[in-house]
Amino acid sequence: MRVETNEKLAQRNRKLAQYLFFATFGVLLLGILFVNQQAATISSENVLAVTLLQTAVLPIAFITTIISVRMTNLWVRQPRPEVVIREGLKGISNKSVLYSYYHFPARHVLVCPQGVFAIVTRFQDGQFTVEGDKWTTHKSALTRLLSIFRFDNIGNPTADAVRAAEHVKSLLQPVAPNVEVRPVIIFTSPRADITIKNPTVPVVYAVGKKPPVLKDLLRDTGKGERMSLTPEQIQAFEQATLPR
Repeated sequence: MRVETNEKLAQRNRKLAQYLFFATFGVLLLGILFVNQQAATISSENVLAVTLLQTAVLPIAFITTIISVRMTNLWVRQPRPEVVIREGLKGISNKSVLYSYYHFPARHVLVCPQGVFAIVTRFQDGQFTVEGDKWTTHKSALTRLLSIFRFDNIGNPTADAVRAAEHVKSLLQPVAPNVEVRPVIIFTSPRADITIKNPTVPVVYAVGKKPPVLKDLLRDTGKGERMSLTPEQIQAFEQATLPR
C-alpha cells in the first residue's frame, strides 16, 4: 500500500497547537502581572485600565484555550489516526493508496481494489451506541462535565462521514463520475467500546481484537460491490487534488 500524508500540514498544526497552549498561559500571566502592578498605584485612571484589561484578557484566554484544545485533540493526541489506520491496513493490496489530510472534510481517503472510502475518525474512548444514524454517549454526570472542558464530545460521526464522502465524490466527478465513495467511521482509541446496531454508515475500530476492525470491512465487501479507480484515474485524481 502506498501512503500519501500531508506531513507539512500536520507538523504545522502540531506546532500551532503547542504555541497556542503556551500563548494561553502567557496572556493570563501578563494580565495578572499588569493588574497587580496597577493595583499597587491605584487611581481612577488605573481602575479604568484594570477593568478594561480584565474584560479583554478573559475572552482572549478563553478563545485561545478552545482553539488550543481542539487543535491538540486533532493534531497532537495519541494515537495518531494516520498511524493506526496505516497499521490496520497492513497486508492489503499494493494497489491501494491511503491519503491523509488532503481532502477535507474527509481527513483520510482510501482507494483500494474494494472501492473508494472516505474516512472520518474519532479519538474518544468510553462507551457509545449507534443505532441507524443516532449516536448515544454513555457517561456519568462527572465525565460529561469534564468532556465540556476537554471539548471531546463525539458529535455526529455519521453526518460527518456522509458529508466527507459527498465531498470526495465531487472531487472524483471529473475523473470517475460513476465510482461510489463509501463513508466509514473509524475509532482509533483501543479503549473505545461501541455497540453497533444497523448503522447507516459502517463503524469499525482501526486495529485490535474486538470486531469489527477496518480489515473486516474490506474483506466483507463482496466482489459485486467493488468499484474502484484505475491507475490512470488515481493519477488524474492526485494531479487534481494533491499539491504539486
